Amino acid sequence: MKTIAITNQKGGVGKSSTAAAIGRAFSLLGKKVLFIDLDPQGNLSYIMAADTSKPNMYEVMKHPERIKDAIQTTKQGDIIPGSRSLAVADQQFMETGKEHILQEALKNVGGLYDFVIIDTPPSLGILTVNALTASNGAIVPAQADILSLQGIGQLSRTITRVRQYCNKDLEIMGIVLTRYNGRAIISRDIGAKMEEAAQQLNTRLFKTRVRECTAVKEAQLVKKDIFTYSPRSNAAKDYKALAAEILSQ
Repeated sequence: MKTIAITNQKGGVGKSSTAAAIGRAFSLLGKKVLFIDLDPQGNLSYIMAADTSKPNMYEVMKHPERIKDAIQTTKQGDIIPGSRSLAVADQQFMETGKEHILQEALKNVGGLYDFVIIDTPPSLGILTVNALTASNGAIVPAQADILSLQGIGQLSRTITRVRQYCNKDLEIMGIVLTRYNGRAIISRDIGAKMEEAAQQLNTRLFKTRVRECTAVKEAQLVKKDIFTYSPRSNAAKDYKALAAEILSQ
């Protein structure tokens, strides 16, 4: 079972969209996928039409052994939804070993799925550390702007600490540019700087760029995946290509 954290402390870079699309693309290729929404905002849960009033990730963090009870099946796949209660995680979970709660929980679903896709909050607190500790790899969505570059630098320091103390085998699988506009000069310039940032992180910038596409927001509004809502859109083509690029690793 391969566990992948979709993470970047900067908000608005398409973490939830990327998590939903990558996981769905994997499932369309015949893989068994479990989505986990660790973001108190619950964007992934909304996109996938999950019921956040039922057992969710907050209960799983409190009782890791009950993880199977929190899995919901939606038209887009199996998901453990997020909860607003996760917003107090840094104050709630303070006991020794708090970084390993999710890792322990996932042991109870080992063998049931090919992939676990974790959507993380736009912060570097205990929830993101739990996601990175539980994961084999991390994918970093970023926009072609200077703030995304700064966010990657801060994330790099967190990943270094996680590798040192919690998960020495964590791999940064790559940085993916989202909402990309190849016609904009700044996009090309920042793209080159992203290449440099990827090298510093000992990873790569994915060849696939996910182009800006209105269909992504439209699909989310009606709670459908991009491949069902608009299979011929640029976003659907790009996310399929990204999924194939990830699997080729």
